[in-house]
Amino acid sequence: MTVTIVGAGIVGCAIAYELASRGIRVRVIDARGAGLGATRASAGMLAPHLEGHVAPLLALGIRSLGMYDEFIRRVTADSGHAIEYERTGTLQVARTAAEAADLCTAARALATAGVGHMLLDAHQTRQMEPELATDVAASLHVSEHAYVAAVPLTHGLLAAAAKHGAEMITAQVTAIESGDGPRVLTSSGAFDADAVIIAAGTWSDDVAGPIDAGSDMRDPARTTVKPIRGQLIRLRLASRAASRVIWGNRCYLVPWRDGSVLVGATSEDVGFDETATASGVRYLLEASAELLPVLHGAAFEGVRVGLRPMTRDELPAIGPSSTMRNVFYATGHYRNGVLLAPLTAALVADIVLDGGRSPELALVRPGRLGL
Repeated sequence: MTVTIVGAGIVGCAIAYELASRGIRVRVIDARGAGLGATRASAGMLAPHLEGHVAPLLALGIRSLGMYDEFIRRVTADSGHAIEYERTGTLQVARTAAEAADLCTAARALATAGVGHMLLDAHQTRQMEPELATDVAASLHVSEHAYVAAVPLTHGLLAAAAKHGAEMITAQVTAIESGDGPRVLTSSGAFDADAVIIAAGTWSDDVAGPIDAGSDMRDPARTTVKPIRGQLIRLRLASRAASRVIWGNRCYLVPWRDGSVLVGATSEDVGFDETATASGVRYLLEASAELLPVLHGAAFEGVRVGLRPMTRDELPAIGPSSTMRNVFYATGHYRNGVLLAPLTAALVADIVLDGGRSPELALVRPGRLGL
């Protein structure tokens, strides 16, 4: 069996690895290369109890987070790549009485769900993270949360897939022809397969079929998967300033072992515009230093921009296309592509290979979006 995957972000590369490790011949096609779309603007935060603002998304995130330890172990062993990954939890901080009350409400919900957490006062918070701003009034620590270096993980996934025979092709996909033997048309020629998986994120609408002359598929009003620009900055200190992910009301901070800090992220509805802006960078610089004042003296190492693929209900589309035979979707992950990568890969591999019908697929069927 041969499977062609369109898109080499973290989701596409995770699917490639899962399929290749099961003995399937895999081809990955992307116009840019691995991890150069929305993935590069991800801080790699794995925090479903912060990001899962609707019940289906929370359920998917919790299940996928539970897969991560083994996922990282497998990818590291197969790729030989070192991938930074820590489960030291998240610390959500409050700087006002209203925010502290919100933390109390969140803590009660976590207690009801049986999720390990600690609700901390100002003194306890600064004992846990001494560099935090002095006006932090309270915090909520969720111990099971984690972070991972998203781009190194994506490269590791592709290397691990290649070890099992997967092939990476850099080309522009122009159309997909469905049928018993679907075909992917590209700038480098046509590629036949037994199944095609569309994991092209924001560009999934573009590659799902030929673009009609005179139509503008890049008009956000006409897209099923809408682009939301996210800007992320990278700062560096001489030593690590915090030991866990810090979540505030204006930004979040992911401190790496080498002293660098990823600060994210803006959320901008600007269409297919990947421009880094002075206003976005300034916002993140100011917001991060409010939380962690030591960042005023940090070195600025750059800004990354990605277009996050958002569907109208903010849930991904995973499963068989409702309009094309032997074509499957794994797209629309919005802010949770890194978190949901292990689960998405397993779901797609199961359904492509044996028609598996996991209960999660009912939540994310592409047909609900007309895909």
